[in-house]
Amino acid sequence: MLDNSLTLLPPIIAIIIAIWRKNALLALFSGVFISYLLVHQFAPVDSVVGTASGIAEVFMSTGNIQIIVFSLLIGALVELMNRSGAVQGFIDNLASLSLVKTRRQASLLPTIVGTSIFTDTNLSMFTGGMASQKLFDQHGISRAKLAYLLDSTCSPISVLFLINGWGAYLLGLLGGYNLEDPLSVLLGTLAYNFYAIIAVLLAYYTAYSGKVYGPMARSETYSGTHKDAVTIKPAKARVMWLPMLSLMVITFLMLWITGDGDIRRGSGSLSVLVAVISSLTLLLIFIGGYKLLSFNDLKSGFVKGIMNMVPAVSILILSFAFGDAVKALGTGVYVSQLISPEFPLLLLAPLIFIVAGIMAFSTGTSWGTFALLIPIAVPIALTTGLPVSFLVAAVLSGGIFGDHASPISDSTVVASIASGCDHIEHVKTQLPYTLFGGALTIIGFIIVGALH
Repeated sequence: MLDNSLTLLPPIIAIIIAIWRKNALLALFSGVFISYLLVHQFAPVDSVVGTASGIAEVFMSTGNIQIIVFSLLIGALVELMNRSGAVQGFIDNLASLSLVKTRRQASLLPTIVGTSIFTDTNLSMFTGGMASQKLFDQHGISRAKLAYLLDSTCSPISVLFLINGWGAYLLGLLGGYNLEDPLSVLLGTLAYNFYAIIAVLLAYYTAYSGKVYGPMARSETYSGTHKDAVTIKPAKARVMWLPMLSLMVITFLMLWITGDGDIRRGSGSLSVLVAVISSLTLLLIFIGGYKLLSFNDLKSGFVKGIMNMVPAVSILILSFAFGDAVKALGTGVYVSQLISPEFPLLLLAPLIFIVAGIMAFSTGTSWGTFALLIPIAVPIALTTGLPVSFLVAAVLSGGIFGDHASPISDSTVVASIASGCDHIEHVKTQLPYTLFGGALTIIGFIIVGALH
C-alpha cells in the first residue's frame, strides 16, 4: 500500500531539479518517472515501461494531438511571415501612415502591437520591436524601455485573451478533474489573473506618461547607440494582417460552431488547429501569388519554423504526461487534505502565486510551472470550496511573474533580441516593475481570498 505522503515526491523532485539544473524538460521527465516508480512499487523495469506508456498515452488524446500540431504549425507561420517579408511590409505600412510623430506615440506603438497580436508571443515581440527600434532611437528613448514594453504586453496578453496556443494548452491541463465546464473555468481566470492585468496597465502607464523609474531612468540617457535591425524585402502589408485576422476570426467561429452557438463550450484545441491551418494556407497563397519565396526557401522556412517549436512542444508533451501521472497518484487530492480547517484560506492564493513565481524564475518557463502546479491547485480548490478559477489564476499569475523576472526566461531573451537591447540591461531595468506588480498581485489575492 503506497504511503500517501510519497505522492508528494514527484512534484518536489521535479521542482528541485528544475531549480538546480534550470531545465524544465529534465524536471518534468524526472517527475513522470518518479510517479510511475511509485505506481509500480519501485520495480525499475515496470517503471520504465510505465513512463514510456504514460508519455505515449499523451498521443492517444485527439485534443492533445490537435494542440501539439497547432503549436508546431504556429512556428511555421511565424517563420514564413518573417522570410516572406510580410512582417517588414506591415512595419513599412505603419511608417507610411505617419501615425508616430511624438515620444508618446513612439512608446505607445509597441505597446499597442503587443496587446493586438496575441496569437503568438514571439511574433508579437518581433513585430513590435522591428516596427519601433528606429522610432525609439529617433525620439531618444532607450531600447531598455522598448524591451520592457514588449515583454510586459506580449505574454500577459497571451494568457488573458487565450485565443491561441496558451488557451489550448491550459485547457489540456484542466482536463480530467470532472469539472463541469473546463472552458468556463479557464475564462474565469481572466478576472483573477492580477499580475497579467497589472503588467499590461503598468506598460500603458509607462508608455503614455513617459515616466520611468529605477535603473530604467538611467538607461534613458544613452539610447540610440544600437545597430539597426537586419531588413528584409517587404511584402504588401495584407500578407501579414489578413492571415492574422483570419486566425482570430476562424478561432471564434469554430468555437461557436463546435459549442453549438456557445463559444464557452466549444472545442478550443480543434478551433485553434483549424484556424492556424486556414491562416497558413492563406499565407501560402499570398506567397505563391506574389512570388515572395522560391519553393526551396518556402520548404526550408516551413521546416525551420516547425523545428523552432520542438523544444516548446517537448515541454508540452511532458507537461501533459506529468499532469496525468500526478493525477493518477492523487497528489493534488493529498495536498488539499493536508490543509486544516484552521488554515487561513485568504493565504492560499498568495502562497500558490509565490511558489509558482519561484519555480518560473528558477526554470525560465511559465508553461512548465503551469504543468507542475495546476494539478495541485485544482484539487485544493475543489476541497476548500474556493473558486477553481481563482487558484488556477494564482498559478498563471505566478508563472508570468517569475517568467518576467527570470534572466533565463525565453520571453526576456526574445524581448531583448527584438528590441536590440542588451539582455542583462533588460532584466535589470524591468525587475523593479516586475516586483512592484508582484506586490500588488499578492495584495489583490489576499483581498479576494478574504471575501471568500
